[in-house]
Parts: sequence; C-alpha cells; structure tokens
Amino acid sequence: MKLSEFNYILPQELIAQHPLEEREKAKLMVLNKKTGSIAHHKFCEIATFFKEGDMLLINNTRVIKARLKGHKETGGKIEILLIREIEKKVWEAMISHAKRTKAGTKLLLDKNIYATIAEKKGSRCHLVFNSEVQDIIRKYGIVPLPHYIKRDTVKKDEEHYQTVFAKEQGSIAAPTAGLHFTDNILKKIINKNTIIAEITLHIGPGTFRPIRAENIEDHDMESEYFEISQDVISKVKQVRRVFGVGTSVCRAIETFAQTGKADGCTDLFIYPGHVFKMIDCLITNFHLPCSTPLLLVCAFAGKDLIFKAYREAIEKKYRFLSYGDAMLII
Repeated sequence: MKLSEFNYILPQELIAQHPLEEREKAKLMVLNKKTGSIAHHKFCEIATFFKEGDMLLINNTRVIKARLKGHKETGGKIEILLIREIEKKVWEAMISHAKRTKAGTKLLLDKNIYATIAEKKGSRCHLVFNSEVQDIIRKYGIVPLPHYIKRDTVKKDEEHYQTVFAKEQGSIAAPTAGLHFTDNILKKIINKNTIIAEITLHIGPGTFRPIRAENIEDHDMESEYFEISQDVISKVKQVRRVFGVGTSVCRAIETFAQTGKADGCTDLFIYPGHVFKMIDCLITNFHLPCSTPLLLVCAFAGKDLIFKAYREAIEKKYRFLSYGDAMLII
C-alpha cells in the first residue's frame, strides 16, 4: 500500500491556530460506515448518538509542560522537548540544533538551573538536570503545541490544550479528540445510561513523526506507554457498543485485543486492512495528509468514505487538526 494514496491538499487557512472559547461549540461531522451518509452537527449534540448500554472510552493522560527554553554556555539559544523520565533527574529529550550540540554541553534555563547532555543519538539525548525536574517544569515549562500551530504558546493553552478528564501526567501532546468534551456533555452521556471508562496512553513524539516509507507497511511506530485496568477490560466485553475517543484509545485497546497485554508499551501501527476487535464507534479530529492517525481512521471507516468526508469538510470550512472540529464514525 502506497503512502501517496493517502495524500490530500489541506488549505493552510483551515488549520486551527486557536481553540474555540467554548470547546463544545465545535462542528461535529457524523459518518455512518454502513450507509455512507454524512451529516453535520455541533459537538454539544453528541450525547444524542449514545444509547443505553454503550461505553465512552476516554484517555485520561495529562499533557506536561514539556517545552523548555534556554541557552548553551556559549550563549546560543536552545529549545528542549522533554519526552519521558528515565530515572530521577534524568530525562530523554529532543533538542534544537542537535547536530551542532555535543554531549557534555550544559543547557542553562536560569543562572543556577541547568541540564547536561549525558548521551546523544541524533536529535535525541539523555539530559541530567541539577534540580528536581517537576519543579523545573512548573517554573519554566511551556505547553508543547504542535508544529503546525504557527504562534507562541499563551496562558490559555494550559487550559484549552488539556481535556477536562486529564489526570495522569505523561503526554507531550493532547489526545485531541477529547478536547471537545465538557463536564456537562459527560453528564448528558451518563444520563443516557452509558458507561464512561478511562484508559491511559501517554502520547509521545511518534504521533507527529512523519511516515518516510513509500510502502506504509515499512513504517515503524514509536512505542508509547499505556495502561488499561482489569475493571475496564471486563466492562468493555459486556457493553453494547464502545465509542473510542481518539486514535490513542484505539491503539491502546486494540493492543490488548491483539496481545492480551494490558499495560506496558505499544508500537501498534493501525492502517487499512486492520480488523478492529474492540472499538465500534470512533470520535476523532481531522488529521494531516499521509499521517498515522489518518491511516487509522481510513482503516476504521474505509479510505473512500474518509476522503469523501474530508472533501466535504474542506468545502464546508471545517477546522482541521488539534484545535479543530470533530468527527464521529458510527
């Protein structure tokens, strides 16, 4: 299967640069896999699509303020993107100008606060901090907005680039399909006698990593940590339909379905041809051309229907990507 088959022209003006002030006011496109129909709603209406005995499966990961700005001892500016904690005060990270920055270099965040590059491999490195990293994140951290949002991070991003059900610290990107939910919408879904269950998958840089291989089967997904409780696994098997919120939820629960593993790391790459075993309905956003999330939704609903929906979304000026509008596939 060729990557070029999943390309489309995304008008730059449709890439949402700011969140809506009221997240539930986003548009909601509803696709029916069986009939091929496309309908247009508001996200605040999503509870009407749930029935008694359904489950809403959400990702409760919380975005950390993983971006740090500083400078080298020589004075050159540098940016750090924290990826994961290896041990106390030691983190895997990505750094700007990686090729020109050697192991042993000190990266200063303040006069007395710094990290030293202990090990380096390409743009990745291990940083050893001289202070408690959680304190550094609280004081100096910046919300790591995606590269296609062409503006500086502002204070309100700390609220808007976080789901209302975020709990478990560990992601460097939001599970964006969940950004549209409010506490009020969740209450309406519960009132439909629907179960709301939580899993955790910490989203890493692999979510944004481009597919370089023309044969998509040759692409390797970067692994991400996930955890699903036995209680959730038991309930998933009993409910009428499972509504998965986002590609991260899909990858976590489908990993369990394939391997029986309920925690650890998953590098499951879902693309057309995958047979879904746990997810019946999918809530998602509108994704970049040739991206792994786009391939996942094409696997779920069929490439022809997804590309028909994307053409209609572009025509009707839907907002794309992380701060954009939503799609429900039933």
